[in-house]
Parts: sequence; C-alpha cells; structure tokens
Amino acid sequence: MYLTDRSTPAAADTEPDRRRGLGPKIAPVVLVLGTVSLITDISSEMVTAVLPLYLVTKVGFSPLGFGTLDGVYNGVSALVQLTGGHLADRVRNHKLMAGLGYGLSALCKPLLLLAGSLGTLGTVLALDRTGKGLRTAPRDAMISLSTPPENQGRSFGVHRAMDTTGAMLGPLAAFLILRAAADGYDAVFGVSACVAALGVLVLVLFVPGRRQDAQTDEAGTPEDRQPARVTDEAGTPESTQPVRVREALALLRLPRLRALAGCAALLGLTTVSDAFVYLLLQRRVGIGEEWFPLLPLGTAAVFLLLAVPVGALADRVGRHTVFLAGHAGLLTGYALLLWAPATPALPCLVLALHGTFYAATDGVLPAALAGIVPEQLRASGLAIVGTSQALARFCCSLGFGAAWTAWGDGPALAGAAVGLLCCATVAGMVLRPTGGTR
Repeated sequence: MYLTDRSTPAAADTEPDRRRGLGPKIAPVVLVLGTVSLITDISSEMVTAVLPLYLVTKVGFSPLGFGTLDGVYNGVSALVQLTGGHLADRVRNHKLMAGLGYGLSALCKPLLLLAGSLGTLGTVLALDRTGKGLRTAPRDAMISLSTPPENQGRSFGVHRAMDTTGAMLGPLAAFLILRAAADGYDAVFGVSACVAALGVLVLVLFVPGRRQDAQTDEAGTPEDRQPARVTDEAGTPESTQPVRVREALALLRLPRLRALAGCAALLGLTTVSDAFVYLLLQRRVGIGEEWFPLLPLGTAAVFLLLAVPVGALADRVGRHTVFLAGHAGLLTGYALLLWAPATPALPCLVLALHGTFYAATDGVLPAALAGIVPEQLRASGLAIVGTSQALARFCCSLGFGAAWTAWGDGPALAGAAVGLLCCATVAGMVLRPTGGTR
C-alpha cells in the first residue's frame, strides 16, 4: 500500500513542481480513499455487470419488474445519503460513517446467494444501497476538505479514476468467473463478498483516524473562514457544537446550491440507468450473453482515461460548463442507439460517449460545491445535491421500465432523449456562468 507523507500539506503546489509540470500534489487521504473505492468497486461491479441479464433471462423479470428493482437500487441510496451526510457532520467523524456504509454493503453481498424472489432481492439490494448512501457523502467530504477549492476537480478526478479502475476489473472478473464456473452467478456473488470485505479492511487500517490539528482555513467562502480550525487526519473539521438538522436544511437558502441541486434532479429525470443502456445495446447489436458483462468495462475504460484530464479541465474552464457538456455527450449516445446502423462500431461509440458522460459529471458535480458549502456542513451539502440527483434517477428507472413494457424499448428511449434535450436546455439557462461562478 503506497501512502504519501502525511506531513506534507494537502495539495501543496511548489514552484519547482510547476516547472517540472507535476502540478498540485494529491492529498494522501484522496489516494487512500481511492484505493478503498477501487477494491469496493471490483466487488460491486462484479454484481452490477451480471445482475440485469441474471434477473431478465434467468429469474424472468419483465422490464417493468427490473426497472422497479433498479429504482430501489438507486432510490434507497438517495434517501439514506441525507442521513449519512448529516450524521457525519453531526458526529464530526466522516471515517466512521463511511466505514459503516462500506461494512453494510459488504455484509449484503453473500445474501444475494439466498435471494430469488422480487421481494427478497429488493430487500438485499435496498440494504446494499443503504450502505452506499451512508458512505458516499462522508467519503466525498473527506476528499473535498483535504483539497483547496481551485484543485477540487483534479482531486475528484483522481479518486474517480481509481474508483473506475475497480469498475473495469469487476466486470472482467465476472466475465472470467462465468466462463470458468459451473454455477457462474453464485460464484460471482461469492467472490464479490470476499472482495468487499477486503475493501472494508483497507478502510479501517489505512484511512487516517482522528487527531487534533489547528490550521488555517483554506476552503469555503470568505465569510465562512475562521482564523483556525480543528481537524482530523483526513482533513475533517472539528467544532465544539454538533451540527443540527436545522443548520443542514438552512443550506437550501444558498441560491447556488439550490440551482445545482435542482439542475441535477432535472437532468436525472431523463438519465437512463446504466443497466438499461447495456440491455438496449445488447438487443440492438445482438451481443451474446457471455459477452454482456464486458459492456460496463467499455464505459469504465473511457471513464478511467478521461476522469483526471476532464476534472482538471473543469477547474480551468468552469465545472458547470463541463457538467452540461457531459450530458450533451449522453444525448448523442441515445441518438446513436435510436438511429445508427447496428454495426460492430456502434457498441464502441455508445460506450465511449457513456464513459465521457461520467467523466464530465460524476466528480465534477461534487467539486462544484467546494466554494458553496461551509466546511462544517460539507457532507450535508454533498448529500443534498446527491440525493436530489439519485431520487430523480430512481423515478427515471421506474418510468423507463414502465414505458419499455407498455410501448417497447425504442419509444421509451426516444422519450428519454427528448426529455434530456429539454432538461439540458433549462439547466444551461439556470447554470449560466456569472462573475466568480465555476
């Protein structure tokens, strides 16, 4: 396990480094959390890669049934994000809440071996997404608080690149297991459980614990700055009073946070889930079942290549601009799925646009909050925006599954594409850059 020297200030950027082209350093906690996410994503994506095909072809779910389950998979995470973010700020221990989330998800993986009905699978997936909801905001808060505002996009890009490395390895592992094991799906679920446990172990052992350290405030808006703060080793700020729910809800009075949360929700309403994209691509091109787990690998590969450069680009040209450009790429992918000829190049083009969409949105959105939300409420602010987006995607999964069942996959996707075009136009007007807005 490689760890940088903890005595080095987070994101220090020296003149010799600039001359050598090294740019700002990445804080140690970003690298450690990236490693935890890498391992955890191997486990999660092993399951995600095979779950759509397993449920539709083996268990016999209809598109509506799968859309409901996929909505639960994302919707529960959305609701719990608010709880996880607020509790992390309230107890002033982001590592503790992140650890509880990772641990709960790890415990759910073996239960997939016992689940066969819609109700049982829904319960297990809901618990798994509860773990994800608990950990997401505290983890992103630790990344944000360890990085100066001008380098937020790059730091989130590094973390997402490491996370996406796991997202690449997970489908590959599932593919190899399906080809080698007699009872392939059970083997995938079993190995996934073991890998998830390893991720929790790395978090416990290597993510810095709490310590007291007074230092100058480097993030947040000028009016939020104080002459000194108390932090843990991950950069999490301490305070003498616990954060109250009323203080977290008061964040909604911030116009820029409301605009980000509203636009994230609006665009999420027409963002078709990954699983449906892969099912549409498989049906359009006629990809064999044994190759289906490799489709997420294409998205992950592009995401991995572009996460850091696109994050750095967002720091320079504006995070709102890059965020909207990512949705334009997704809309192009929808158009290709609807009207492009079913040639061997189609999967490559669609997956490339899909990966570009994630590179331009997944880390850029939380990075845009760096200069908006005060440090002591950072996890709560991230949770509010993340929840608005995830709840909207929950509604999209339900609606898209119902539309597919009623009218077919083509009309359902066409409706989503028209909706995304309209929502992106509105979001572009709302997020128009103003003085100092990135």
